[in-house]
Amino acid sequence: MAIISKETLPPFGHAVAGSAGAMFALSLVYPLDIIKTRIQVQAKHEGLDDKEQEHYTSALDGITQIMQKEGLAGLYAGLGSSLIGTASTNFTYFYCYSLVRDLYNKNYNPGGGTLSAALELLLGAAAGAMTTLVTTPIAVLTTRQQTLPSDERQGVFATCATILSEEGIAGLWKGIRPSLILCVNPAITYGSFEKIKQFVLDVLQRKMTPATAFLVGAISKTLATVVTYPYIMAKVRLQWKPSKEIQDKVEPYKGAGDVLARVLKSDGFFGWYKGMSTQIFKAVLSQALLFMMKDVFTNYTVMAYVLLLKLARRKLAA
Repeated sequence: MAIISKETLPPFGHAVAGSAGAMFALSLVYPLDIIKTRIQVQAKHEGLDDKEQEHYTSALDGITQIMQKEGLAGLYAGLGSSLIGTASTNFTYFYCYSLVRDLYNKNYNPGGGTLSAALELLLGAAAGAMTTLVTTPIAVLTTRQQTLPSDERQGVFATCATILSEEGIAGLWKGIRPSLILCVNPAITYGSFEKIKQFVLDVLQRKMTPATAFLVGAISKTLATVVTYPYIMAKVRLQWKPSKEIQDKVEPYKGAGDVLARVLKSDGFFGWYKGMSTQIFKAVLSQALLFMMKDVFTNYTVMAYVLLLKLARRKLAA
């Protein structure tokens, strides 16, 4: 029987560990996720006065306004679908990433040499594209639940049914094009993480402790977020639906290019980066926690595999 370790853990095991770590991280930073999503959809729409448009001057202001209007529950609106989305996204990504990496190493890198940065990005992008095609509907559901007023907010299945009845099946894949472009985000994140980790291990001669993994993860995610933020904002606006109160006064977006053009016209270049500080803080904290906790969850997953294999051997022996 093969010995199970972090190095020999199959893709399914890495996917389980990655999903568990991501859900743990999201649960800790979820209020920031709500705030960054609402800031991203706030825009200057013609025909609407300031009273009709929710506006947050900062993350703290957003938290204060939500607490006043919706209470503590408002900061966790859509948490269920978000956790499902995070679990499915990270499970699919880690599974695909581990799978394509293992396949490449098996066929083209049997010696286990260090992969180039370009190749890490390519493998990450391939895994990200597979993940996006599967998980975009959950992202749409989460955005709707996070941004609709509390009196219009529905459960996961009711939200899905409403989208299907009003927009058809295509409504569940709104924002798919910028989402596919954003596959470079995890590719940059994980590619950068692997390279920075290698630098820490080989050049700095430091061990990858949880604290070091946290720092390396934070640097990696910051880089990816800065590079891709305009498309992150465009994707969220495409998946957003105005409240019934202003729906007839807001012109729907036609695509990512339309979002970027209209934001540039109304808010200038820096409008493309509206809410980025909250996005970076949330993304960096969440990603760093994920990288830090994935090692912990990977250890538990290895232990679970070993236990299951021992139980299976005893059953066969009996």
